[in-house]
Amino acid sequence: MLRQFLFNCRRLRPATQLPWRRAGLLPVLLGSAVLLCSCVGMGAGEKPELNVPGVSFNINGQGSQPEQVGTGVQLLVLFTVLSVAPAVLLLMTAFTRIVIVLSLARTALGTQQLPPNQVVTGLGMLLTFFVMAPVFNDINENALQPYLAGRLAQPEAITRGLEPLRGFMFKQTRPADIALFMQLAKTTQPSTLEDIPLSSLLPAFVISELKTAFQMGFLIFIPFLVIDLVVTSTLLSLGMMFLPPMLVSLPLKLLLFVMADGWSLLVESLVKSF
Repeated sequence: MLRQFLFNCRRLRPATQLPWRRAGLLPVLLGSAVLLCSCVGMGAGEKPELNVPGVSFNINGQGSQPEQVGTGVQLLVLFTVLSVAPAVLLLMTAFTRIVIVLSLARTALGTQQLPPNQVVTGLGMLLTFFVMAPVFNDINENALQPYLAGRLAQPEAITRGLEPLRGFMFKQTRPADIALFMQLAKTTQPSTLEDIPLSSLLPAFVISELKTAFQMGFLIFIPFLVIDLVVTSTLLSLGMMFLPPMLVSLPLKLLLFVMADGWSLLVESLVKSF
């Protein structure tokens, strides 16, 4: 019976085959497909030629003067400290105080990450450039431009460029902080401000800026702290213990900050503090 069933199935298969099989076109189609794939692979493997100009950097010690011989060493030292140079330069400016006060104001409002860190840092950089504009102009006129014109040597240009920054830091640094680091360094008592080394002036300036920033932040916290206390006491007296106080105090603090034109007052206080 099984043999009879298989025989009938073979009889039911169509006698005609597909045209491309009957004409023997299957090998031709397979060969064309293989050739096409190989051509595509060769085209993808070829890389386009880019005419990029070559850049070479050579440091040699040939020179007739000691300044020329030491140029290579100076460049190596410069590349070594280049990673920490931006942070050091920011510490010598008004950036520390400004960005800390802005961050404390955001914390006092209770808005978590609003404004974002990028906005706070960007606003701090803009205010820093605004505050330090007279100092930067002084450095450009008395140190940078004469050096580019060839009227000043490199050591003298660096000395002249540091003078405006030292003057700015001296105005914002407390004498007690300078005396502290002079005592820690075990150096003799300087007779003039020019005798104070930068290694003692810079950390004294930084801790003075931190103290001033925290003092300003404390004054910013006071009105918002009062709002939090009033809202918490009111909710407890009404029996709304399950209602988060932050949910009620945050709109009130934002309303107070906007109605008092808080950003203008904050920026004005920061700029005038220098």
